[in-house]
Amino acid sequence: MTSSTYLHRVVNLMRPDGNHLLNQSYEQAVELVASGEPAQVAKIQGQFAIAATSGRIVRMARSIGRTMRYFLAKKVDGPCLFIAERMEELRDALDKEGLSDQFHPSYTRTVPAHYVVQIELVGCPDPNPRYDRFFTPERNALPSDIEWIGQKYIGQLSNACDQWLDRIPKTAGIGVLFSGGIDSGAVLLAIYDRLLKRGESPARLKAFTLQVDGVAEDSAQAHQFVKQMQLEMLWETIECTASDLDWRHAVRVVEDYKPLDIQSATMAIAVCQGVRKRYPDWKYLVDGDGGDENLKDYPIEDNPELTIRSVLNNLMLYQEGWGVHAIKHSLVHSGGQSRGHVRTSAPAIALGFSGFSPFALPQVIEVAESIPFIDLTQWDHAKLYALKGEVVRSGIKSVTGFDMPVFQKRRFQHGAINKQRFAELFPSDESEYRQAFLDRWATA
Repeated sequence: MTSSTYLHRVVNLMRPDGNHLLNQSYEQAVELVASGEPAQVAKIQGQFAIAATSGRIVRMARSIGRTMRYFLAKKVDGPCLFIAERMEELRDALDKEGLSDQFHPSYTRTVPAHYVVQIELVGCPDPNPRYDRFFTPERNALPSDIEWIGQKYIGQLSNACDQWLDRIPKTAGIGVLFSGGIDSGAVLLAIYDRLLKRGESPARLKAFTLQVDGVAEDSAQAHQFVKQMQLEMLWETIECTASDLDWRHAVRVVEDYKPLDIQSATMAIAVCQGVRKRYPDWKYLVDGDGGDENLKDYPIEDNPELTIRSVLNNLMLYQEGWGVHAIKHSLVHSGGQSRGHVRTSAPAIALGFSGFSPFALPQVIEVAESIPFIDLTQWDHAKLYALKGEVVRSGIKSVTGFDMPVFQKRRFQHGAINKQRFAELFPSDESEYRQAFLDRWATA
């Protein structure tokens, strides 16, 4: 049998309603992906993961906010490409086809964010995918002016939130996962401001803060934030106990094993469970995930592989990792926030929510990458860590008129629980998380 006689099939399990398309219909977005032209795909605004088939050519593209995985299965009469959001969906689809013996999580592949991935289904041997970048923001394009930068950055965030509000029901409840930190605070104020300016009731908006065992630094911080902003009527705490937290369950939900992401996902599951119990019919959640990556606000000293020069000299390092052609790039999980965002998206989906992460949208990242970080920080760590607060606070003031409080950075998983209890619940060794990930598939 020659390659020209092979049959081929695509099983696309991605749900169209899982996208948040801000400037066009799903059908229009599919056409742009089908074109294979990066400049055309770059026109898609929003949070998306889309696959399009043209004959034997399959093209896939996504933003950070939504994961897309695929598995190429072998059949006697030709290849079959399975596309889904989760590994378990790929496994179940293979099982229905009688192909479960081919599945292993390490054989799955993730579409990296900001690339068009093209696969040609031609039988054996299978060609490698082709990667064409569709999103390449211009670096250092903005002037070294904090007020100018803040207005552009938060202006784009506000515009994205406005477009999103256009596409959800005007009476639907909106929950913000809220720690009182810079990013969740900016999202809360941006949406509150847009609702007021649209003439819509802000009573549909709630800020949810997780509190474990009645003690949490985030809770005190969040209360101070809403009190200072006179928005206490929007704030609700979600209570749980440490016994409710199960990091092994989080491994199963996010299908990964990176400790920081699993810890964060464990807390995200808890807050989503609490919101779902309190508001059984709610659908829409918004979060500030991506703000740290955009403004490069992670402690470089905690990662021996990083220096301030590598962080500031590499395009979207925190969003994409070292890049699809780097030896460190994981084909199974992708890299950077392209991989790690599942800590936020998967818990929301598992509890029946539609999550939206405006800081992770390409149009918002584009402004962030255009910030002249080197000029503004002169390679100084302290100046880099302070920059996000300066930019966001200035931008919120310019766009909304609010004087937003800025607090010291704290990770979600650390702010929701007592430090000692955290240390008791979560392993410090990555190998335990990795083993739980492998055990999950061994018992599937």
